Amino acid sequence: MNFNEFQNRARLYVIGALEPEELEEFEKARKKFGKKAEDFIAECYALHEAFALSCRPAKASAAIKQRLMAMVRARK
Repeated sequence: MNFNEFQNRARLYVIGALEPEELEEFEKARKKFGKKAEDFIAECYALHEAFALSCRPAKASAAIKQRLMAMVRARK
């Protein structure tokens, strides 16, 4: 595996999308590329976290809100 392939797989590694066979090959390449690989993986994790934090949470539907309020009223 060359470093370009490693970079492509690192992105999948960060989101947990590598198959077991790919993961084994990725780990070997990770050791082969050493610090350069670790730095790239750290960068991918940082980007992944920044993206996750930038996403807005989904709005609760009106039906969910009604069910919740009904449960609160029932407890009184």
